Amino acid sequence: MRQRTKVLLVSAVAVACGVLGWGLVRPTGAVVPPTTLASPSTSGAATRQAPVTARPSAVTAPPVMPSPAPVPGAVDAELEALATSLREKYGAKLHEPYLQIRMVEELMRFFQERFPDRWEQELLAFLKANFPEHYDTLAAMLRNRVDYEKWVRDSESYLRGLGDTERRAATWDARHRLFGKENAERIWASERKNQAIADTLRTLGAQEGVSLEKKLSTYKERLQEVHGEQAAAYVERHQQELMNRFLDLPSVQTDLGAMPADERARSLRSVRKEMGLDDEALQRWDTLDQSRDARWDAGAKYMAEREALAKELSGEALEAKLVELRARYFGGEAETIGQEEAGGFLRFTRPRQWGRN
Repeated sequence: MRQRTKVLLVSAVAVACGVLGWGLVRPTGAVVPPTTLASPSTSGAATRQAPVTARPSAVTAPPVMPSPAPVPGAVDAELEALATSLREKYGAKLHEPYLQIRMVEELMRFFQERFPDRWEQELLAFLKANFPEHYDTLAAMLRNRVDYEKWVRDSESYLRGLGDTERRAATWDARHRLFGKENAERIWASERKNQAIADTLRTLGAQEGVSLEKKLSTYKERLQEVHGEQAAAYVERHQQELMNRFLDLPSVQTDLGAMPADERARSLRSVRKEMGLDDEALQRWDTLDQSRDARWDAGAKYMAEREALAKELSGEALEAKLVELRARYFGGEAETIGQEEAGGFLRFTRPRQWGRN
């Protein structure tokens, strides 16, 4: 009985010490698990229940600091400026597939440079934030554009082994499949037109026995067929380019080269007039042609004398005579032509391109 009383007394002292110790070492700032708040329908008895406190471990862990709330950052001025620029450039016409693909490609270049590891996600987020009304269409256009680029890359060796016609057909088949036929035709409408004109020029360039006037007439008719109501405006915007492409044709150069000088001058003026040049521009071209003719005539005489001197002289003696010869024929251009010849380039051995040089 005495032994049992002693055991009970020791146990009571131990419990008392433990409670006192916990009261002394418990941190005043310890986080207490929040009480589950009762809803308005919870009974009063449940509301009065005390929270259950977990038994502390022997080693008190440092309190876990909450992650700092994200501070609202400053607006990315560059992205805001980009969005504003794109709205001004494309916003009113973003229903047009050609402009959709242009905008998507512009954004691809921007985001690939700025976010190389996550450019696509950032681009889509940008579209979602700034063009929500067009998001689905533009996101689909982006996917199609990425798939098309991959197809071109993966098919490079295959396409290289095809002829022009087969390569063109394979490319259009891929575009129709990835973008849809209607969208593809509208996106690459300019390419279709340029290819049609290029095919016509290729045919004209190989024609023999057809007059220059007939070739020019065929060329103009094809431009009208391809560009329709916009033909006149297109020719006006691209006068120089269209004129040069026609004059560069081998058969046209052959025709011009076979003409007497006065007939050639009339033919060149006719080509330019048919391309829409006004009288003032035509006069400037006449003057330029005369200047070019004079320079090429001087060049032919210079080359003949140069060849004769090269048969008689060499080394420094030849170069001294050539300096005098170039000064006599070319005046202010003499030094430039001498430097060209020192580098191995003889400009007057090039073929003459009538109406072009």
